[in-house]
Amino acid sequence: MSNPKNQSSGWFGASSDVWQAQVLAVAERFNHEYRGEPFELPAEVEALPIFRERISGKLQTKVASEFWQLVRPQKNQRCLDIGCGISFLIYPCWREWNALFYGQEMSAVGRDILNSRGPQLNSKLFKGVQLGPAHHLAYEEAQFDWAIATGWSCYYPLDYWQQVMAEVKRVLKPGGQFVFDLLDPEAPLAENWAILETYLGAEVFLEPLANWEKMLQASGGKITKRLPGELFQLYKVQF
Repeated sequence: MSNPKNQSSGWFGASSDVWQAQVLAVAERFNHEYRGEPFELPAEVEALPIFRERISGKLQTKVASEFWQLVRPQKNQRCLDIGCGISFLIYPCWREWNALFYGQEMSAVGRDILNSRGPQLNSKLFKGVQLGPAHHLAYEEAQFDWAIATGWSCYYPLDYWQQVMAEVKRVLKPGGQFVFDLLDPEAPLAENWAILETYLGAEVFLEPLANWEKMLQASGGKITKRLPGELFQLYKVQF
């Protein structure tokens, strides 16, 4: 079993990082899930309809963002999936695009699974996954044509995401595009989903979408497309 404190070595440098505790809490929430371990939850949380949907698998279809609806990389373009989890294994679009897949993941368990199985699936397209948080991307400037980040923006406040956007902009080529999703706090499922995720170990921030859009513009990003979902909204941003 991995220790979340140990996996942070090298992430934050010698000095303390104000985001360290929060990043490690989210990482351990997903370490727990990727290890297939049951979560111990209060009875009142397990009584929520959204928890029963999670157990049945129905919830996944409601929270998953179909990022491939907004992004169409060309053959051999370099794409970075931030907070990738095991997406290369479960989304066939990566192989259909023939784009080069690079990842960065904060869960050591997820990183190890993908680095073990990814080359077996397609060693030509799979270029490996680095361990680390989104506000410290382990890649060079202007390296990627596209970047993607889905399923985790809601675990951090806008101040954190200002740093993430600076890093995304740094690693994208000029004119590069970024596709990511945002939790819609007005969605009927949002509040109960936030409660469930908080008990699973990762606090959720119910930030109005208008505030996110202001932050994007302040970061130098231009929203070129939106795609609404049942819980999350997808955005395509160009820098």
